[in-house]
Amino acid sequence: MEVYITDMAAYNAGHLIGKWIVLPMDSEDLQVEINEILLTGAEVCGYGEHEEVFITDYECEFLRINEYDSIEKLNEIAEAVESLDENELKAIRFLMDNNLVNGFEEAIERYEDVIIHENCSMEDIAYDFINECYGVDSLPSIIANNIDYEKIGRELEMDGRYFENGGDIYEYLG
Repeated sequence: MEVYITDMAAYNAGHLIGKWIVLPMDSEDLQVEINEILLTGAEVCGYGEHEEVFITDYECEFLRINEYDSIEKLNEIAEAVESLDENELKAIRFLMDNNLVNGFEEAIERYEDVIIHENCSMEDIAYDFINECYGVDSLPSIIANNIDYEKIGRELEMDGRYFENGGDIYEYLG
């Protein structure tokens, strides 16, 4: 996670004074970085003490960041995310993008409720479903050869448990 932190008073005076910060970082080091931005802003403007910062840009794969989000809270989130792998982050993003959770903290608690089926279609999901439930190989060939997996896939998708996104199928178990 990277955020561009900007001095609010300098910005309001027409100066873009800020810096890209990579999170997570030690909280004391983060405060030093913020203080440096504010000090630079005060020097450029030539007046007063600057106290407020805001986020003018960010790069983050798993979270939408707003300009007035708490930088300290974002730092905590970035720390929590360090131990997660790519699929766990995709599951968190899926939960948040589809409003299935109320915030990042709940997404961290519930990402295991998401199964990601990579590079497959709902037809593939339907085949796996039928095979798990009934064993396609054990069905008589007249039945096995006439199963409409595409239609079953559409029915499963209407169930509200499956979501297509970027070539992957997300199955929500929550």
